Amino acid sequence: MKISEIGEAGLLKLIFPYCLPGTVGDDAAVLAFAGENLVVTTDVLVDRVHFSDQTTAAQDVGWRSAAANLSDLAAMGALPLGITVGLGLPPDTPVQWVEDLYRGLNACLERYDTGIVGGDIYRSTVRTVAITAFGKVESGAVIRRNAAVPGAAIVVTGEHGKSKAGLELLLDVNLGQELDLIDRQELIRAHQRPLPRLDVVPMITMLQPEFVAGMDSSDGLLDAISQICRASGVGARINRSAIAIPAGLTKLTENPIAFGASGAIDWVLGGGEDFELVLCLPVSTAYALVELIGGTAAIIGTTTANPEILLVDDQTEILLTSHSQFQHY
Repeated sequence: MKISEIGEAGLLKLIFPYCLPGTVGDDAAVLAFAGENLVVTTDVLVDRVHFSDQTTAAQDVGWRSAAANLSDLAAMGALPLGITVGLGLPPDTPVQWVEDLYRGLNACLERYDTGIVGGDIYRSTVRTVAITAFGKVESGAVIRRNAAVPGAAIVVTGEHGKSKAGLELLLDVNLGQELDLIDRQELIRAHQRPLPRLDVVPMITMLQPEFVAGMDSSDGLLDAISQICRASGVGARINRSAIAIPAGLTKLTENPIAFGASGAIDWVLGGGEDFELVLCLPVSTAYALVELIGGTAAIIGTTTANPEILLVDDQTEILLTSHSQFQHY
């Protein structure tokens, strides 16, 4: 049997029994160490799978590599300590590409008061950037996917769909002729320079919620909601009118021939790589958190005892599944 036959979910199911109990299933592992909790996460970006010269300059590859891992720390309620970098390079890789990669890594890391503490370099047939990030979190402040209960408010820390739109603009130069320069740049920047929501972590700690479940939305908003619900044994009712749709994305997806009748909402739910946080909290805490975050943070629904995930619009209820999300196999 080949990996393509069992898919990504089947592959993960195969691997999990070999891991220490209680260490997998969230955005990162939490290890008790010297009276604190050490949080560890690893992410690998591969040329022509996660980035390409057509869409991502070397500095942007570096930024996105760092941001993806810092986002996993934020999803656990952790603050960063540092990262290591494993770099696989073909011999004909331009030296300038490597220098620019590290400039991009440092530009992102310095924004969050952290840096590179080590790594490895090796010969490879394809450019590969493997990041391991380390963070710390107090025991009572760890965010896990399985902590949601029925009746919790579902909070998103910002808009979704912009990274997907930015990628499509970079892949097709003829796309988005109806966009002005500001809208175009905003969408492209969302893809090339995402911002991990580490700024939200101290806000959650300050509010001391009775419970909080969550993860980041790197694989899409719907995927995050689905995984939290599955881990917690709950369902969700999502209010479609509460989901913010970026203005540039609305303009970009107005053509039903190109994007289907549902338009922008599909990209918002399934686009991926927005690196916002999706959180389930008590309702009163959720309102306070949204006010603290500001911007486009919002409560978009509630968790339910019914395990189904429904998108509710006026009198219409649509059953959602995450099968359309990106899968590696």
